[in-house]
Amino acid sequence: MKYKILLAGKNNTIINDFFSLIDGSAELMTTSVRWEDLLAHMRYFQPDAFCYCIYNEPVDIIKRMIVLKDRLEENRIPFFLVGSDTECMEFTKIAVVTADMTLSTPIKAATIEENIIKYLDRRREEEERRREEERRRAEEMARAAELARRKHVLVVDDDSMMLKTIKEQLHDKYDIATAISGKIALKFLEKKMTDLILLDYEMPGESGPDVLEKLRENDKTKEIPVIFLTGVTERDKIAQVLVMKPQGYLLKPIDHDKLTEAIDKVLGGKEDGE
Repeated sequence: MKYKILLAGKNNTIINDFFSLIDGSAELMTTSVRWEDLLAHMRYFQPDAFCYCIYNEPVDIIKRMIVLKDRLEENRIPFFLVGSDTECMEFTKIAVVTADMTLSTPIKAATIEENIIKYLDRRREEEERRREEERRRAEEMARAAELARRKHVLVVDDDSMMLKTIKEQLHDKYDIATAISGKIALKFLEKKMTDLILLDYEMPGESGPDVLEKLRENDKTKEIPVIFLTGVTERDKIAQVLVMKPQGYLLKPIDHDKLTEAIDKVLGGKEDGE
């Protein structure tokens, strides 16, 4: 891809050399030093670099470059200065700005091209590395934010004492929400999400299996892991629980250590702030 270079200044010899010898490796455009023209060409041409080819430039025009240099820096556009050693020194003295690269005449057009293209190639590589670093940092920050977020657990049980007990056991480590029926749990999940559901197997109305079936039928909730809480101990009924492929099941009364171990296993052992 060709670089776009915006040219300005009174050194017509250098500008003609640009067009006759450099046009093959860069897209060129000239502009007057009128402030309106400079801004218009920057906006519509969107150059990769601005090259000021100086020759007997008036002081007021040189001073205009102070504001232009600020505008170029805002848009991450490098400023090149081409002219004699004396003129380049005088420009820097009056404008009190430093060019990103200064090329002193007399100089061959091929040398100008080589220096400018090398500079822009290096700058493009640096920009790509910068963008890659910014992307990597953004991903790291997103991961850190995700890890820092306290995991949310929804406990569903028709026994209010069971809800209270489990909430007291887990609230220091997880954000806990409770629902005293499957219907209330499903209503809750219409507006909010959770990282894990602790689901009572036997409940009046909609049982745990009924609730799990509805969860798996809904694209929004089908991936939410579920651990059954059950007082059922008969082998055939436990088999029925496992057929539904929950992420686990715990027998009541719930042992605190086994409960936290099961939750940590499902949620990857992530604690608040880790």
